[in-house]
Amino acid sequence: MTETDCESRQALRELIALLQEVDERYLGDEWSAPMFGDLPDGYRSVASLLEGALYLTFELDAERPFFRRIVTRSRKMLGDNADAIYYTAPIRSDRAYRVTGNLAGAVYLSFTIERESGEGGYSTETAGVLNDDRIDFSAGGDFEVFFGGASRDRNWLELVEGASEIIVRCYFEDPTPTAADVTRMVPLTIEPVEPVGPPAPWDDASVAAGWRRVAAFVRSRTLDQPKPGERVQPTWVSTTPNVFPKPELPGTFAFAAADAAYSMAPYLLAPDEALVITGRWPKCRFASVALWTRYLQTYDYAHRSAGLNRASTQLEPDGSFRMVLAPSDPGVPNWIDTEGKPFGMVFWRFFLPEDDVETPQAMVVKLADLR
Repeated sequence: MTETDCESRQALRELIALLQEVDERYLGDEWSAPMFGDLPDGYRSVASLLEGALYLTFELDAERPFFRRIVTRSRKMLGDNADAIYYTAPIRSDRAYRVTGNLAGAVYLSFTIERESGEGGYSTETAGVLNDDRIDFSAGGDFEVFFGGASRDRNWLELVEGASEIIVRCYFEDPTPTAADVTRMVPLTIEPVEPVGPPAPWDDASVAAGWRRVAAFVRSRTLDQPKPGERVQPTWVSTTPNVFPKPELPGTFAFAAADAAYSMAPYLLAPDEALVITGRWPKCRFASVALWTRYLQTYDYAHRSAGLNRASTQLEPDGSFRMVLAPSDPGVPNWIDTEGKPFGMVFWRFFLPEDDVETPQAMVVKLADLR
């Protein structure tokens, strides 16, 4: 095989060219990347996307899937969370799969089906959810569920046409961030109901296909995304700084948990300002607030207070909460560290809410006044 007819080399060079295009366009003026002074966040997000693409898609095989962890404390993308462990496995809509596992202390567990995300693409919609309300567990937390194949009353989810990926959400409500613990895991296995033989040995074509899946993953999450101001935002996303919209279920929004109410807004603070947020945690399975960069990466929850859940929040005597976003410790409870960033995203999650969720209220104050 010569250099000119090596498809693997050509595919790798396509990825290298793509990364150059991401540098020049996505992290350039075309996507307003330098506008907020957070350009290093953009380059860091590309590093996580590239790592995720290599780990999740290069050797993707929906015929012989296994669960991979989507994000970690150092690989952050697509709106990760300090209190959750996420897994993914590729699937085919014309197959049936058996999944076994254990809750491992999670307060919420769900499986969602994404469509058209195979070969590194971006999901077009969330096309089904199986949460722990519809799963039978042993006394020790063991479970067995099925996807596709013959219909079952419980422990089963249909695979619609175009189903390409199972995402597993395992949420923990502890005083410290679960995702910061590198030893924490949830045991999960997935296997086809009908056994398949071993795959063909790797060759030039399959290696090239792996590189192109990596490129598709990176492109679909950068250059294929709408430019700032062009995306039609869902109703639970605010474009007004420091003002939260009413929390709502996301419906079929891609890569979202269909049974969680969301609310997101940007914060905008001067160096001498803080954002005081008041509200009440609702009756639900899990609730938290987290800070993200505009590239949907959590702040440093392993070493800083980058968010809160109900177990880590100190409540007021009347049961409400008062949180403070600030660049330095104001000496009051429930401080969330902005790391000195004047701009970022505040994201709320409320899983399986029993009633309407009260909208958090925010007010900008002088940091000195808090102290």
